[in-house]
Amino acid sequence: MRRTLVLIALFFVAITSFAQEKKMLTPMDAAYQNRSIYPVGKNVNWLTGTDKYIFTENYSIMVQDVNSKNAEVLLTLDQINSYLGQIGMDSLKRMPSLTWIDAEKAYYYSYNQSSDCVNLNLLDLKTESIKKVTNIPVNAENHTITLPSMKVAYTIGNNLYYADGEKQVQVTDNAKNVIAGQSVHRNEFAINGGIFWSPDGSKLAYYSMDESMVSDYPLVDITERVATSKPIKYPMAGMASHVVTLKIHNTKNGKEVTVKTGEPADQYLTSITWNPDNKKVYIGVLNRGQNHLQFNEYSASNGEYLQTIFEDRDEQYVEPVGPAHFLPGNNKEFLWIAQRDGFYHIWKHNVSTKEAKQITSGEFVITAFEGFDKKGDNIYYTSTEVSPLERHYYKHNLKNGKKVKISKEHGTHGVTPSASGKYFIDSYSSTDVARNIDIMDANGKQVKRLHEAADPLKEYNIGTIELGTLEAEDGQTLYTRLIKPYNFDPKKKYPVVIYVYGGPHAQMITDSWTAGAGIFLHYLSQEGFIVFTLDNRGSADRGEAFEQVIHRQCGQAEMRDQKVGIDYLKSLPYVDADRIGTDGWSYGGFMSTNMKIHYPEDVKVSTAGGPVMDWKYYEIMYGERYMDTPEENPEGYELTSLENKADKLEGKLMIIHCTTDPVVLWQHSLVFVQNCIENGKQLDYFVYPGHDHNVYGPDRAHLVTKITEYFKANL
Repeated sequence: MRRTLVLIALFFVAITSFAQEKKMLTPMDAAYQNRSIYPVGKNVNWLTGTDKYIFTENYSIMVQDVNSKNAEVLLTLDQINSYLGQIGMDSLKRMPSLTWIDAEKAYYYSYNQSSDCVNLNLLDLKTESIKKVTNIPVNAENHTITLPSMKVAYTIGNNLYYADGEKQVQVTDNAKNVIAGQSVHRNEFAINGGIFWSPDGSKLAYYSMDESMVSDYPLVDITERVATSKPIKYPMAGMASHVVTLKIHNTKNGKEVTVKTGEPADQYLTSITWNPDNKKVYIGVLNRGQNHLQFNEYSASNGEYLQTIFEDRDEQYVEPVGPAHFLPGNNKEFLWIAQRDGFYHIWKHNVSTKEAKQITSGEFVITAFEGFDKKGDNIYYTSTEVSPLERHYYKHNLKNGKKVKISKEHGTHGVTPSASGKYFIDSYSSTDVARNIDIMDANGKQVKRLHEAADPLKEYNIGTIELGTLEAEDGQTLYTRLIKPYNFDPKKKYPVVIYVYGGPHAQMITDSWTAGAGIFLHYLSQEGFIVFTLDNRGSADRGEAFEQVIHRQCGQAEMRDQKVGIDYLKSLPYVDADRIGTDGWSYGGFMSTNMKIHYPEDVKVSTAGGPVMDWKYYEIMYGERYMDTPEENPEGYELTSLENKADKLEGKLMIIHCTTDPVVLWQHSLVFVQNCIENGKQLDYFVYPGHDHNVYGPDRAHLVTKITEYFKANL
């Protein structure tokens, strides 16, 4: 088996005495409670509509031309407070979070103590004034603004409202189990909101979700003397799902229509997109089996179906990754990202001719569509074309196909263009760069460096990271990361903790600061463990063949890939082959337990947090995509279940679960524990009361200590 290693020295410890002068990481550091341990950033953005960039400095917003050596003051906190004083509003102690509409106007939200509400304020540099545009209740959620009218839609409880100047309009008056204006389908299919303003702000489309047919699932609140039930709606695989519709409210006349998406009602409504003409709306209608997507056009005035623009089918599953993107000034052509040739690529569609043209191609993944230039001649996107470990930013001409790679240095880049498209702010990190911010030109040439952050981990006893590759059984490349202790001695034998996630939508190893490793992993390394991670098949951004191998059999190919990693570790002269452990959370908890049960001769100790133990207890949208229903795939559910394999448990396993977990229900691990009891198997178990799918805040330091001490005691 061939393996290529790239040594990345975060820093080199020349002698032990020198290393001891450095700081030691603490559990609080590993629990994200110490900001100073992360590279210092700089909030730099383009001033909307210009080629000038802005940043905050000493209670002022500074503005600077790309080619200028000096910045000028655009706005001070004293100016803002002066404007507020003119209208009798309270002064501010710090600069508000401004969203710039253009070079002279910006809006921000502020709490109005006297009326106990939230104001939407408009700041105007030209008139040197601030005015209150509207206000919304303090308990409002899901604020969504439309420009230039500056109406704000929001939700309170299950209902949708909007504010238009002094007017507050209640759009819905729903029954208990009907929810309006919120994210649906449990945030799958790239859904991250439920409110969709038309481009001109005259119409308000929104999700309406009826959960009455979904079973209540009890979560228990123990903060009361007598614990109370706080049930949630949780649709389990193979069971009844909620029913979602899209409704459109006309703000001019108050009339409302329900978009006629047809039967069966048991389907997913995704990728909501308005036509720029404000007359039509598009919905990606995905069947419950998730293998057939229709991108349909509907009338915004009466909700009638007009036509299907395209259909995507796949033997395993089709997964929409966002809305359509209409070309500027064009209501006929839009861009769509789809995995039609084995990789996510950009396609151009025409709503009139239904012609489809592939724009990007190759054995790489488009990870984000970033937008257009003003004319719509060029598009911007981020992809893995250079390497699956890297993210680079490209400009691509739609007319001639010419492509320019804007980001140059290796690593993970986030890039934003100026108004003209002549310049780009490039913020990136890599295995040897903590954080740099550059301005690049349209040819990818560096114009100037705006920020260069020092690596704060150089002050700590941090070891080295080695990135490498192994080969899966089907020949595909598996990327690995190995962290050695800061005082590493090649003549010694070290215990290993394999940190695993292994599931879809995640990539653990990247060309970024610390190679994607969290501080917790460095803490484990500091405490004397080699820490190893492998991104197995099934993980993100590697293409269809790599990802879909898990379909109907979650955990199987992933385990075999992890076994390749175990065998590699056992071949290393400085690894104690009898002291290998695993740790993971959520899908990683599932994988850690999997590996413990199936490879007891290799894995001595495992910890598993919030683990999926049987996919029949998991929710429909995610679970059925990868496993189908229990009725359709009984063999797969039997194969992948861990609750029915409790009798095979050997050695030390600690399961950790949060008592109010709404994602991986507490039931998963409790059923497994019961099966262990019935089979006479011992295990360790710990809960975090009141936490949801993970442990956050100061309590996380307790979790870090709990896991670390468990490995110290047993590995």
